Amino acid sequence: MADTEKVALPHDKQPALRVVPMPSDANFVGDIFGGWIMSQVDIAGSIPAMRRARGRVATVAVNSFSFKQPVFVGDLVSLYADIVRVGRTSITVDVEVFAQRRPQEIECVKVTEATLTYVAVDENRKPRVVPPE
Repeated sequence: MADTEKVALPHDKQPALRVVPMPSDANFVGDIFGGWIMSQVDIAGSIPAMRRARGRVATVAVNSFSFKQPVFVGDLVSLYADIVRVGRTSITVDVEVFAQRRPQEIECVKVTEATLTYVAVDENRKPRVVPPE
């Protein structure tokens, strides 16, 4: 973890997901578990993938995942997801995660970035073709 630069939330798009981690999501010193963050990233990435696939998708790959800063209990975590590639049956999504801290004097930092690939699946959970836009 190196990048401690304060940033602003993207103003040109809406977050796919916003969530506040609770004490049950943290270890004994108050840092949020990486697995909790990973699950939120997977949920956020699946939202545009499901919309584009017009139905069910399954996560098939975590292409990259980088933790830049810790997340703490009480942070407002905003996850932004953008489709970067659509294949025949797959959809690749970039997810950026930001934490807003200290409501009295808001500080925003980028905490995670990831790229995930989803595959569109039918009612039998078999791959299906992504419909044209």
